[in-house]
Amino acid sequence: MPAKRKVILVTDGDIYAAKAIEYAARKTGGRCISQSAGNPSIKTGPELVSMILETPHDPVFVMFDDSGLQGEGPGETAMKYVAMHGDIEVLGVIAVASKTHYAEWTRVDVSIDAEGELTEFGVDKHGVKELDVKRMNGDTVYCLDQLDVPIIVGIGDIGKMNRKDDVEKGSPITMKAVELILERSGYHECSKAREDERIP
Repeated sequence: MPAKRKVILVTDGDIYAAKAIEYAARKTGGRCISQSAGNPSIKTGPELVSMILETPHDPVFVMFDDSGLQGEGPGETAMKYVAMHGDIEVLGVIAVASKTHYAEWTRVDVSIDAEGELTEFGVDKHGVKELDVKRMNGDTVYCLDQLDVPIIVGIGDIGKMNRKDDVEKGSPITMKAVELILERSGYHECSKAREDERIP
């Protein structure tokens, strides 16, 4: 029985997010489904699963964006499909803060502020800590509480945060979120074990 594909979900898909996530995929030896970018998302769940299963390496990064639509938009519908698919194992979610008119909230397990510090509080789109503990506002987070995922990491606007997450600076906030997800999921240890098995 083939192993499930290891996937990281990202609740943003604009051009800045795409650049940061593509960078993170390169740095971790994974792959980014670049066609999942868009504001809003246009790829359906079945289309994305097909692309994920065709990628040569894990982890696979997939972006979802509802562009501020209220309730469950197309990005969230696709995200639920991907997260619940039998061939997919979600390692974690990067939940991106926003202040759209119809912003919704979600629980987060931990947030990373614009200074790269872990916090139990939610953060806003600039990466500034807010007052709510383990709760954050965003526009593609409506369905996260319905998903059985190991960790949800809240961060500010990917690739932005007053240039503190600029891809030219190595997108340090995004990278910290990715590394946290990989560490908490045990992905690095699993990868090393697989490599050791291949060594004669």
